Amino acid sequence: MSINVSEKMNEAVKYVGTWKFWKELVIMTLGMMVTAAAVYYFLVPSKLIIGTISGLSIVLSNIFTGGQGIGTWIICINIVLLILAFLLIDSEFGFKTVYTALILGPLTDFWDAVYPWTNIANANLVTGTPSVMGDPWLDLCCFVLLLSASQALMFSINASTGGLDILAKIVNKFLHFDIGASVSVAGAVICCTAFFINDFRMVVIGLIGTWINGLVVDYFTATLNNHKRLCIVSKEHERIRQYIINELHRGCTLYEVTGGYSGEKSIELEVLLSKDEFSKILAWMKDNKIEAFSTAGNVSEVYGFWSSGKKHKARKEIIDKR
Repeated sequence: MSINVSEKMNEAVKYVGTWKFWKELVIMTLGMMVTAAAVYYFLVPSKLIIGTISGLSIVLSNIFTGGQGIGTWIICINIVLLILAFLLIDSEFGFKTVYTALILGPLTDFWDAVYPWTNIANANLVTGTPSVMGDPWLDLCCFVLLLSASQALMFSINASTGGLDILAKIVNKFLHFDIGASVSVAGAVICCTAFFINDFRMVVIGLIGTWINGLVVDYFTATLNNHKRLCIVSKEHERIRQYIINELHRGCTLYEVTGGYSGEKSIELEVLLSKDEFSKILAWMKDNKIEAFSTAGNVSEVYGFWSSGKKHKARKEIIDKR
């Protein structure tokens, strides 16, 4: 497979010049600050190794540099993974992740300079090791909650917190695994490296945390990207179709169906809507006293023509000209 690096670089430079990038830059920066804080305050003190690149960096720093320079280890590992992201995924994901991955290490050191964990750490009641929350399970809960929210936010704008997310995104793209499952599989391998610095109990806690992190990422991702698939069977299907096209500016699909009880033939209308659009059409049907049999389900991700803002606007302009 030949890769035109120059072309990808041009695409990346062009993307940086858009308003979209600068708007999302604030989101990425805040998200990475939260991620760095989660790593520094809830993993570093107790050497709790969750299946992330930060966890791997803690292991390597304790083996080779006496627990120092964790931020540097994070940067080095992320550089290798960034090359994979830039070549194997799209240029937008790779370029934005360059920023998020490269600032994770410095931001970890930033929290160390601003407010060292030694100022708030307590001795673990079981092992005697330092812990901000005083218990590794509480450290785990705090870390997973903060990291998962940050990861899901990054995925929603086609970016990443760096590191393990890159591997998860590659697996998701080529093998079509759920993001959460991809994070869990890759993270479990990293968790096992904790045997070099931790006892069996801490390794098990890390494995459980990695599994929970995958579940929480799926939950947050589904919540952020949630859409509605609405199916309607009604004798007024043409009126509903016109409302969807002219008012909501969406497309829809019509199927001929046969009622299992009555044996009557009818038309089923299926449409994908945002949450706001879903509420609008339900309210419209109620206000206009339209009799219908409707079912709705959640759709976590939508690809192609539907999700393109420019094409959505173009469709509306075509309709307006008619």
